[in-house]
Amino acid sequence: MLRFRLSGPTNSVHAADAADVAAAPGKTGCTQRPRCPRPARVSVCTGDTAGPGLGGRRLWRIIHPLVQTKKQVVLDRKRMALKQISSNKCFGGLQKVFEHDSVELNCKMKFAVYLPPKAETGKCPALYWLSGLTCTEQNFISKSGYHQAASEHGLVVIAPDTSPRGCNIKGEDESWDFGTGAGFYVDATEDPWKTNYRMYSYVTKELPQLINASFPVDPQRMSIFGHSMGGHGALICALKNPGKYKSVSAFAPICNPVLCPWGKKAFSGYLGTDLNKWKAYDATHLVKSYPGSQLDILIDQGKDDQFLSDGQLLPDNFIAACTEKKIPVVFRLQEGYDHSYYFIASFITDHIRHHAKYLNA
Repeated sequence: MLRFRLSGPTNSVHAADAADVAAAPGKTGCTQRPRCPRPARVSVCTGDTAGPGLGGRRLWRIIHPLVQTKKQVVLDRKRMALKQISSNKCFGGLQKVFEHDSVELNCKMKFAVYLPPKAETGKCPALYWLSGLTCTEQNFISKSGYHQAASEHGLVVIAPDTSPRGCNIKGEDESWDFGTGAGFYVDATEDPWKTNYRMYSYVTKELPQLINASFPVDPQRMSIFGHSMGGHGALICALKNPGKYKSVSAFAPICNPVLCPWGKKAFSGYLGTDLNKWKAYDATHLVKSYPGSQLDILIDQGKDDQFLSDGQLLPDNFIAACTEKKIPVVFRLQEGYDHSYYFIASFITDHIRHHAKYLNA
């Protein structure tokens, strides 16, 4: 049974006392209600004396608004401010784009969400897509051709932007592979980035909470996939959160960022010089200590991808680590394909089917 205590500078009222005051205010020894010079504080604990007249449901109605954390209250307000930017019918469902004020990123953020026809009658699984360098929420929804497969399998597909925007941080728009459009799905620890560049927490915490509260999705059925920098993001999100995602897949992911030029630039800027911080966001290092249950990973890689030959992606390192850890990976080297969305569009149906196998099981 829950018990609550209202405590102020001059008085302390337990639940039982509160019930007595409510039932017979004239019999408490006071001729009027006790006065408190400033707002009371609330503490909640467990016990076996809820007091007469205060059933569990009534007690919960009293204390629930008071025990919410400040951050949760702020988040609830932000949810109410969800602004629809666009809505287009596609394969019987609706492709929508929304804007909201992000708590984690301290700026306005946009995300795209596809609601399949099945979402009109019940909750559907949620599949998160993370895009690559320079992208916004628009690239995937306009170029990948995923809608028909998502509609047929009844998946809600969410595609956020790739970084905070308009934060007025010096240097955020100086290069295409760092800052705006290049959040790398990490929580920055270095100034001046650490206040806004918290894409890992945004993608794994704030955005799912917002989606679960605002759309007909089943929070217990969630998967993730992505491309390039977003493929890196998908892999680390799954590996850092065993059991959170039912499945994971990637197109041409940055598999070992601590060893590639893109990763070194981003991690040194966002995370400083501590290599242990870098390894905490590196899929090849994370898989070596992955403690979770079976994780079925699908990766497609174009053989003619210029970034593969440039040493930016390093899939062989990841595959070797998975083999040593006995984590199954389906790695498909696709002859003649490059790093573009033409490559993604060619195999997106396979990836949707891969996730649907687990999400609709």
